[in-house]
Amino acid sequence: MSINATLFVQAIVFAILVWFTMKFVWPPIANALDERAEKIASGLKAAEHAQLELAKNRSEAAARMAEAEHRALAIIDEAKLRATEEANKIIAAARAESEQAVLRGRDQLRDQVAVLAVKGAEQILRKEVNAGVHAELLNQLKSEL
Repeated sequence: MSINATLFVQAIVFAILVWFTMKFVWPPIANALDERAEKIASGLKAAEHAQLELAKNRSEAAARMAEAEHRALAIIDEAKLRATEEANKIIAAARAESEQAVLRGRDQLRDQVAVLAVKGAEQILRKEVNAGVHAELLNQLKSEL
């Protein structure tokens, strides 16, 4: 055969090979490449969406933490205020009670002084003692003390 015929037959075989490849081999490869490109694109989209969600969740978590800290400080301040108020009430009650005890003690002391004064006067005078007059005098002494 001549070189021209060989070239012509090889060109026809090559054309058949190109046609066969374009008809039967290339479409599955192109589909696989398209599917892979879609998977990559959807993966990138999902990663971007996940990053946005992560940023959103982080900001929400930071906001919740800040709110929780603020509430904790408010609760602590409120508890301190209640404790201070309760302490002031207890102190006021103790002061009032001690003042009442002092007043009772003074009254008892006055009564005891009056009784001692009467006994002393009875011993000194050793005479008839008029209880009504002396009681009036003792009440005057009580009020003066």
